[in-house]
This record gives sequence, C-alpha cells and structure tokens, in this order.
Amino acid sequence: MKARKIDKVLVTGGAGFIGSHTVDLLVDRGYDVIALDNLEPQVHGSSPILPGYLNVKAKMIVKDFRDKNTLNTLLRESDAVIHLAALVGVGQSMYEPSRYVGTNTHGTADLLERLITVDHNVKKLVVASSMSIYGEGKYRCGRCQKRVHPGVRDEKALKAKKWEHICPDCGSALSPQPTDEDTDPKPTSVYAMSKRHQEEMSLIIGKTYGLPTIALRYFNVYGSRQSLGNPYTGACAIFSSRFLSGNPPYIFEDGRQLRDFVHVRDVALANLLALENNGADYQAVNIGTGEPTSLLHLVEALGRTYERNIRPFVSLEYRKGDIRHCYADIGRAKKLLGFESHISLDEGLIELAKWAKLKDWGKIDFFDKALRELRERGLTGK
Repeated sequence: MKARKIDKVLVTGGAGFIGSHTVDLLVDRGYDVIALDNLEPQVHGSSPILPGYLNVKAKMIVKDFRDKNTLNTLLRESDAVIHLAALVGVGQSMYEPSRYVGTNTHGTADLLERLITVDHNVKKLVVASSMSIYGEGKYRCGRCQKRVHPGVRDEKALKAKKWEHICPDCGSALSPQPTDEDTDPKPTSVYAMSKRHQEEMSLIIGKTYGLPTIALRYFNVYGSRQSLGNPYTGACAIFSSRFLSGNPPYIFEDGRQLRDFVHVRDVALANLLALENNGADYQAVNIGTGEPTSLLHLVEALGRTYERNIRPFVSLEYRKGDIRHCYADIGRAKKLLGFESHISLDEGLIELAKWAKLKDWGKIDFFDKALRELRERGLTGK
C-alpha cells in the first residue's frame, strides 16, 4: 500500500553515514530533501566542515536536531521525516550514559513532542532502530527441539573461555538461528536501551496520533562514508582503519561470533521503501541480509580486499555485555516492504576499501585509545 503524497522529506543526521546515502537516493527519486545535521565532532572531526560528498541538490541545515526553533520551522516545511540522528557506540555508551540518553532518548522525545504540538503536514515518520535492542539473537537446542533467546552470558563462563550459550534445561550447546521481530528485546548496553526508547516511543506516539510510523532495526551497516576515525563505530570500519595503518585487527573472544553485515546503500533503499509504503506502519522491521558472517571471515575478506597480509590478533579478551551471535530474519521486510539486500559482502567491501583508500584513512587509527578506555573502566575481561 502506497503512502500518502510526499514531496519534501526532512532527514535528521542527513550529513552522516546512512543519512547522506539516504539523501542521495531520495534526491535521485525526485524528492525535495532537507538534511539536518550538527556535524558531531566524533564523526566529522574536531573542526568539522561540510563533507564533500553531500548532495548539492539537498538543502543542508547545520544544527542539532534538538534545537526546537529549527525543528519547528523544518517540520512545517516537510511532508515526512526520516529520523537517523543519534549517538552510536555500544562501549562508549557504558561510560557516557547521560550523553547517549540525552541525545537518543530525550532528543527523540523532543522530536515527537514537536510532531504533537506544532502545526505541520508530516504524513510519515521513519525511525532508525537497531539490532542491538535484541541483545543476544535467537538460538535452538537440538536435543530439546526448542527455540531459546538467552540473556547475558555468565562472566565465569567468559573467564573460562566458554563463549557459546548452552541450553538452560539440558546443558547442550545452542545453535544460532535467524532473529525475527517477535523476539523480546533484551538490551545489554545503554546505547541499545536508548535505541529501544527511540523505537518504542515513536511507534506509541505514531499510533496514538494517527501518524504512520515505522521503526527499522538496522543490523551491522557498513560502506563508504562511515567514519573510520571513530573507534566506536562498526567492525568493518574499525578493522579497515587497522589494516590501513598497518596494525593487526584486534578481535575479541575467538572471532567466531556471527553478525549480519548489510551495505549502507541497501539500508538507504530500506528507508525509501519504508517512506513510500504503508504496509509495515506501526511496526518494527529488521533490515539486514539474513546471512551470518563470523568476524574471522570478515577480517580475512577485508585483508584480501586491502591486499594486506596482516594476521589478526585473536585476543581471547571479552567485553562485558557483548553478544555472541545475532543475524536477521528478514521475512517481514520482504513481505511488507518488498525489501531484499542486493549488495554482497565482497562487493560491499570493495566499495568501502576504494573510499577508505581515497580518503587516506590509514593515518587515523584510534582503536588502541578506545581499548584503553574500556579496560580502565572495567568493561573488558580475560
């Protein structure tokens, strides 16, 4: 079912990684686009300037999306909002909780309050959620023949290097399964909790006030324009910065943990489909590939892509709150949005590597500093 007529779209976080690709696609499809972004220094640098990749056909506003006067004005001009602005970083959120809750939770609450109180023409709200709200993914016990969604792993087991979950009934090792949207959220970080807040508040307000709203649970997004200089961003970016700086990629645990890596252009397509279709309104929808990839496999693929013969360092160190396995069941996205990922991991990594080499990201590698911060705050263990 097609959404009501939409011409002008406001994209919060529109200068960022996912935001800028979404803006490009919207412009290509003929939309009038406003990109709102505060150019967060952790993402855009300590002396941020407008990125050169920004689409010149979009209107760029450099302001925090929490600025009420700016937001009031832009909402009056817009037919739809794609809300992508957020602080991203699981580990960092565990020692800067007020900053993450202030931006992600309170900021989104302010946006929703503006949508309730300001006279506007907004007909659709698309909100960026995250797979992190699940905590662990779904598993199956072959012996008991049942599905299991475990909580946080026992730290005694982690200290003993027992990485895998076991069945609470029979003690057998559990097998990871695709995680669907009916899986109860079990956030294991402040970041994940704040994304749950964003999602649930938006869906509640949307349904209450009759504003078609959809929350997209992105899995592990990667691709060009991701900040390789931000050590709290995704695995692909962190490993890329290590390869380009000549340092071995640092892998927590044994590297066999599974994730679902989805290319940013596929995510931008999902944003467009959510905007243009009402089939999944008032629901949360997974956006991934449905294909599990281990971190070891990812590092091997990146090494080939960058042509760097550097062996990763498998640390057997763990981060508190880390999950073992999680990858997407994308059945709902296929059925209700017509979404499928089109870019393979190998193809996507080539695209990422071309951009990273062009930007000379090899001069920037802050992973060691981030690791020290985690250790100093007691967020890792061996």
